[in-house]
Formats: sequence, structure tokens, C-alpha cells
Amino acid sequence: MLQITREKEPYLADLEARRVAGAVSPAWVRTLRERGATGFRELRFPNTHDEDWKYTSVAPILGVPFRTAAEPGVVDPAVLAPLTYGTTRRARLVFVDGHYVPSLSSTEGLASRVLATSLATLAGNTSVTAERHLGHYARPDTHVFTALNTALLDDGAVVVVPAGTILEAPIQLLFVSSDREQPTGSHPRVLIVVGRGAEATVVETHAALGSAPSFANAVAEIMVGEGAGLTYYKVVRDGAACFHVGTTQVQQERDSRFTSFAITLGGPLVRNDLNVALDAEGAECTLNGLYLTAGGDHVDNHTFVDHARPHGTSREVYKGVLDGSSRAVFNGKVFVRPGANGTDAQQTNRNLLLSNDAHVDTKPQLEIFADDVRCTHGAAIGQLDDEMIFYLNSRGMSDDTARRLLTYGFAGEVLEAMGVAEVRATLDDVLAARLAARRS
Repeated sequence: MLQITREKEPYLADLEARRVAGAVSPAWVRTLRERGATGFRELRFPNTHDEDWKYTSVAPILGVPFRTAAEPGVVDPAVLAPLTYGTTRRARLVFVDGHYVPSLSSTEGLASRVLATSLATLAGNTSVTAERHLGHYARPDTHVFTALNTALLDDGAVVVVPAGTILEAPIQLLFVSSDREQPTGSHPRVLIVVGRGAEATVVETHAALGSAPSFANAVAEIMVGEGAGLTYYKVVRDGAACFHVGTTQVQQERDSRFTSFAITLGGPLVRNDLNVALDAEGAECTLNGLYLTAGGDHVDNHTFVDHARPHGTSREVYKGVLDGSSRAVFNGKVFVRPGANGTDAQQTNRNLLLSNDAHVDTKPQLEIFADDVRCTHGAAIGQLDDEMIFYLNSRGMSDDTARRLLTYGFAGEVLEAMGVAEVRATLDDVLAARLAARRS
């Protein structure tokens, strides 16, 4: 049954404008868009009566008539410097308001066999690779936001690392919302395919450059081939009027390794869904997360680790530092399917509340339908230890310095695990600045 509601009207107008414009695209892309449009019309937006959205209302997003940008806004390259982590000789794809901007991008230092480009420029064999994977993991019939992203699919980042290729430097994907007067939406799309035995690191960053309301509805699909390894960073650095809903769908083959760092630096409403399917024997994933919230921020992290085959291993550590009247949500589920014997899964969520008005809802889950498994989970919510503060005071530290040191030590576990030094240093500075501003 079609679900046509008032909240869908701006997006339906975008779909109609796309149809009238008749953009030239391969037949398979048009088919995929049609699947997305059908899904968007049939599915409804979630509300707090849905279990997965119990603590997060999308009403603030639906209350603003966001219109999809038909072309990229103008961005000063100097403004992007803080978002590129101090790297110079790096492959970098930059998208402004959802559109690829070659003049801001670079493929310097990229191995010749590696593909890093925009979806709109694909042709020939590279298009065949995208067709084989795009829309197969994040299916448009499962969720309304994924359906909307697919229906408005126009451009996106495509990274294909051939079998046996070892990338020494990370590939950066930067998605920014430009400074516009009107509320603007974008629907970033990412496809990453890592071939058999290959190794790569991808750093995906989302940021808003303006003060007007903006909405990024992002979808990433990742396939890690047999014996391959991928380290994937997703950093959300949106501003005070910027909404972000992101879905990352990961498919792992035999003996593959996937490591992620999900870093969220606040926002009025940020929702991150990370779903990992360990769909072959011996697959391993490590999920790291850090979210910093203040003021009236609302950040919701949902993770789903699907142990579908025997002898899979997953490790998950998510940490939150909450200040002001901000709110955070963590819902992590580990699902062990029948026959997935030998599964080894650990999940931890810890939250540090710097304010009496901050609030977190945490729900770690295990669902096990197999024998011979080792699975644990746990969650903790607390404030700084007065005894530790007193101890540091007795060693000559001021109260503020002691609190900053203890808070940094709490968050540092996630930052220290980062292998890309430039990203780690930048986030180090952000955390230090946040803590200094709190007491200034």
C-alpha cells in the first residue's frame, strides 16, 4: 500500500523533477532508482513507536522542507583544509551537496590499478563492477531512508581495490553541505569493494559549512573479499543546524577483516546505522565508536553484527562523552545464526556524563541460536570519579585540569587505536578544544 504523506511531499517533488529532467544514466542505474522510488512510496518514515527508533524522533527532519540540490554550491578550497586531516599527497574525492567536484578532488599517489572516482563517471568494466554490488547490500525495500537515497541516486563515491593490492595511504571521501540560504538536502552514496587478499583504508567525512538547515541522508555499501582487509573511518562533523541519517552495510567473505571507527562530533539529530554481515567462515570485524555531544545534541548509534557462518569473531567498543542537556542512544545487537558455531563476540558500551542534564539510553543485545559460542556484552553509564579527582588535586592539579585529563583518558581508548595518524591528531585536537571550552 502506498504511503503518501505530507512529510514526503518535498522528496516526491524532487523525484518528479528528476523524472522530468530525464538525466542520462545507464539502464541499470535507472532500474535501481525505480526500485528506490517504489520503496520510498510504499514505506513510511519511522516514529518512536518503532522499537529501533524508540528513543529517536525524526520529526525535526520531517518538519523542514529540505529540497535536494540540483548542482553543487560554491566552496572555497581553503575551507576544506581542516577536513582533510593535514594530508597533501593523498587520493581524495570531494562531493559538495551530493555532487562530485573534480577541481577539489585529487587522485595523486593512487595506485594505477585502484579505482577511486564518482559514480557518474563510470563506464565499461568499472560500471559492471558497480552494477554487481550497488543496491545489493543496502536494499531499497528495507528502509525508507535507504529507499529515498536510492531513488535520488545521481552521483556517489566508488572505490574498487583489485585483488592482491596493498594500499599504503588512505583514500579520503569528503561530503560537505555548502552554505546556502534555503534548507538543502543531499543523499551521499558510497560503494567500496575490496578484492581478494587486498588491503585498504578509507576515511569518509561528512561536514556542513553553512548555518542554514541541511540534511544528509547517506548510504554506504562495503564488500570485503576473501582474505582481504579494510579499515574504514566515518567521521560526522556537522553543525548546529545539520541533520544526518547514515546507513552503512558491510558484507564480509571468508577470512576477511573489517575494522571501523565511527566518530560523531555532535549534531541536533544524528543517526548512524552500521550493519555487518559475517557471511563466510572465519570473518572478523572490529567496531570502534566515539560520540561527543553537548548542548541539545542528539546522537543515536545502532549496530548490528550478523554472525551467519562458523568461526566468526567480532569486537565492539563504543564510548560516549555527553555534556549539557544532550542525549545519546546506543543499541548494539549481536545475532548468532543457527550453525554459526565457534562464534566469538564481545560488545561494550561505556558512557561518561559530564552534566546532570545529559542522558543516554543504552541497549546491548545478544541473540544466540548456535552452540559452542563465546559471547559477552555490557554497558556502563557514569560520571567522573570524585576520588580520582581528589587524588589528582592532591598531586597539584586544579579541578578543571583533573577533569579534562580524566575525560581525555576515557575517550583516548578509541583514538589511540586509530592507525591513520593525521585523523587521530585532528580528533585529538577537537576533543581537547571541547574540554577546554567547557570550562572557559
